[in-house]
Amino acid sequence: MMNQSPAETALNRAMIRWSLTKSTLVAETATSWIFRVEQNGRNFAALKILKSLAAEEERRGAQLMNWYGGEGAATVFDMHGDTIFMEWLDGGTLSEPVRAGHDDEGTIAICTVVTNLHRPRADAPEGLMPLPQRFKALFDTDVRAWPHTARDLYARASGIALKLFDRPSAQIPLHGDLHHDNILSSDRGWLAIDPKGLIGDPLYEVANVFRNPPGAIQLSANPKRINALVEAFETRLGFPRKRVLGYAAAHSALSACWDLAAGNPITTDLAVLPHLLSAYDQA
Repeated sequence: MMNQSPAETALNRAMIRWSLTKSTLVAETATSWIFRVEQNGRNFAALKILKSLAAEEERRGAQLMNWYGGEGAATVFDMHGDTIFMEWLDGGTLSEPVRAGHDDEGTIAICTVVTNLHRPRADAPEGLMPLPQRFKALFDTDVRAWPHTARDLYARASGIALKLFDRPSAQIPLHGDLHHDNILSSDRGWLAIDPKGLIGDPLYEVANVFRNPPGAIQLSANPKRINALVEAFETRLGFPRKRVLGYAAAHSALSACWDLAAGNPITTDLAVLPHLLSAYDQA
């Protein structure tokens, strides 16, 4: 027992607390360990054990998941300290059908998930991150970090972001990282996982969809696809076109700033952002 890692200690305590049997480590990310566990030898569930460095953001997300009450998101059964006991989703991600050519169906699924996540509910969790704070990296980045030929993209997108935050809007709890890989299939339909726990303009919720699924650059950078997404979000969610495109462009630039800071390539955003800005100008 003396040599147990923090994850093993937390896992053992969770297994006893919730009377679980059989645990299998299915993923380790920068922020957590995820175990598949069995209840009574019949049903599967998930245990997410947060790493201390990322616990604050993950805890915000977990509180938001709990607040959703299983509507549009995986159900949280219970939480204790940095351990979350939740529904096990064993279906694939929404990226799979989209990559197989079913992008329109994927967009409809996203609209349904957003509708469920944004249902009015009482007693929103406290301590959610204000949306402008999420954009700190965009506003703090030195333009010289961007490739010389793309600096005008950065300047335009950060200007749009400032304009968006200058205008009053509804303020609601936001998943904050909604995209195809964070939406999983289940016997209850498509459900979101891994929220960031933000609060702000509902229209930001679909911003990350435009640059996803991961690696599908040709799809994301296609002006027809951008238009189809905007049309769907306008007709199905009532989201005004220009503002949605503004958030999409601002978020693309923000993602590029995160990648530049981490030393990662920004290929996707260099391909997508010019088309988002062009669509924004025409909206």
